[in-house]
Amino acid sequence: MYAVPIKTALLVFPIIAFFFTLPYVISQYRKYGSINFFRSVIVYSFILYMICIYFLVILPLPKFSEVEYKPGMMRIVPFQFVLDFIMETSFRIDEPLSIFKAISEPCFYTVFYNLIMTIPFGMYLRYYFKTSLFKTLKYSFLLSLFFELTQLSGLYFIYPYPYRIFDIDDLLLNTLGGVIGFALMGLFLEILPSRDQIDEESYENGKVVSGLRRMTMFIIDVVLYFIIAFSASIVFRGVEHIYLAVYIIYFMILPYYSGSTLGGSILKVELVFENFRVLRNACRSILIVCYYLLVPHLIALICLFIVRTLNLTSIYSVYLYLAGLCVIILFYMINIACILLKKTMPYDRLCRTVYRSTIFRTT
Repeated sequence: MYAVPIKTALLVFPIIAFFFTLPYVISQYRKYGSINFFRSVIVYSFILYMICIYFLVILPLPKFSEVEYKPGMMRIVPFQFVLDFIMETSFRIDEPLSIFKAISEPCFYTVFYNLIMTIPFGMYLRYYFKTSLFKTLKYSFLLSLFFELTQLSGLYFIYPYPYRIFDIDDLLLNTLGGVIGFALMGLFLEILPSRDQIDEESYENGKVVSGLRRMTMFIIDVVLYFIIAFSASIVFRGVEHIYLAVYIIYFMILPYYSGSTLGGSILKVELVFENFRVLRNACRSILIVCYYLLVPHLIALICLFIVRTLNLTSIYSVYLYLAGLCVIILFYMINIACILLKKTMPYDRLCRTVYRSTIFRTT
């Protein structure tokens, strides 16, 4: 019963994580200047947890033909689960071993799962979001209310009628679970690093521009450049060399006045040159194009030259082109590794470029 929602959540999680990662990385670099591993574990595990409990509420989905109007889809009398347990359970006080059979019955495990479902929610709220007991109670209640209204509305009116019961007891149990989670988290606060310690470590690491931060800045700049250049080519249709003009503006003129590209401004990274700032910045922009575009192009031209000079047969030509493609891929992989390892790239070394973090703690 509960395996299908959890399996579905595990399948959906990588997709959501994929679209969440870039905004998360950008927000972390903008605020702290670094990505804390422990914080990432907390955030991504919280997302997975929320997906799991959401799917536990809505799955499995019935067929439309099976959903019809039924009276009594709202149970608004509180503590009805106590009466249900007394009437339905096989547990007998004079038979202690009957407890093992009782815990496998719906009158028990439904209540139990509703209770434990929001315990992690209360723990996350207290530990990472630093909420008070009152706010934890409030947010746990609102989360449970959202789930119950989701069921009552027939999954936001996708179904003509509700296919699960709106139960006031679920509200009470989920809210209680959040409060229990808040209390349980108190047992681990002395063991785990505090949120303030995580923030402090993040700010400290953010003073230095990491390789991943440089890589993210490079990706953002490339994406923004092509978006701007493509938009400009549509607006200024017929204008020659529009991509070159946008490149000069984006990578040469803009950094001269702002100290960084748009990607650097977003991630709070500034390009610093020892002297001759305008000249070095212009040379760096040209060298980047030559390095990442002309070098692979040169490898392809060498392969083509060898094929034509030696008049190779089709099969050997294919082998040579594949070898050239492998060399190009290896070239990019080596450079990615060098950036991630904070190695100084050839164009930065020649132009004496230094990446400086502009993160300043304001709290």
